[in-house]
Amino acid sequence: MIVTRAPGKLFIAGEYAVVEPGEPAVLITVDRFLTVRLTPSDDVGRVHSREYGQAPVVWTRAEGPEHPVSIVLEHQPYDYVVSAITLMERLRDERGLPAHYFDLHIESDLDDSSGRKFGLGSSAAVTVAVVQALDQFYGMGLTRTERFRLALLSTITVAPNASGGDVAASTYGGWIRYTAPDRVTLRESLERHGVTKALTSPGWSPHRVDRLPDPTSLELLVGWTGSPASTERLVGGVRPPSGRTASPYESFVDESRECVDALVESLLADDGPRALEVIGRARRLLQRLGETSGIHIETDELRLLCDLAEQHGTAAKPSGAGGGDCGIVLAPTDAPLETLLSAWETHDIRRLDMSVQRPEENGDD
Repeated sequence: MIVTRAPGKLFIAGEYAVVEPGEPAVLITVDRFLTVRLTPSDDVGRVHSREYGQAPVVWTRAEGPEHPVSIVLEHQPYDYVVSAITLMERLRDERGLPAHYFDLHIESDLDDSSGRKFGLGSSAAVTVAVVQALDQFYGMGLTRTERFRLALLSTITVAPNASGGDVAASTYGGWIRYTAPDRVTLRESLERHGVTKALTSPGWSPHRVDRLPDPTSLELLVGWTGSPASTERLVGGVRPPSGRTASPYESFVDESRECVDALVESLLADDGPRALEVIGRARRLLQRLGETSGIHIETDELRLLCDLAEQHGTAAKPSGAGGGDCGIVLAPTDAPLETLLSAWETHDIRRLDMSVQRPEENGDD
């Protein structure tokens, strides 16, 4: 049996703007995980997850030279898992490795007991974990950078506008600064030239991942409103149509970059007060984006979560696309948080018990 796992993520700053190639965001990984267990199989492959109910997703390879590694589904697919399997099977074929069937068993603590998402990037985590499992299964010997690129290629096959920040966080761990590649060029490279060449496509040039220090002067709190949101729908609602520019959006992207740069500087200096000020600016920036776009980024529940946090001497903002899901709070390590947590509880805001997941140093960056 092969067992892999990938952590969930939270955006700290840079949401929405990060979908533009080269624009930065700061993310963290949290110590909640999605786990994949791979076991060899004989005649077909199966994907087991409680999200499917009792029946697994069953897949086979299509016969014939015109579709040597196509995946044929007998049940409705879980898109990101199937995309990752398909891409890794294509890479296996390009490398001339023999094909085998396998079963995947997926377990996640990135959602609650009823299956509602916390907004911790479960789609990215499962993609990262599946790529890692198949890398081991086929003995490909991929580097961490190659695994990240394969997971992102799998992701944008399903969601073309995805920034990949969550994929990077689940791959690298800890605090990171992230910029996205040119996903249009990557998809074209994948479609025209195959997986191997897509891994070195010019479209990767705007992309970068930089590790950031874990601040010693700040404590992270995560609150959950209980209202899962669709990131793809929300992001699609604020970007101007292709080929058009929109002054408010351009201004937002510029200001977001300034916020992220200021946050990175404060983290490098372990300057807690400045980081708190930047988080407040980032929240107001998202509020203005919601107003100009007509998208409900900061819901009433998220607004209450953040307002209560600010009233107790901390800084808070929605994490990710907003519209529900999580809010993050950065607080001085000596701040009395009991009253804030009590206020959250009074208003049915749930604190998620988690902390930053430290990166695993395996030397293959």
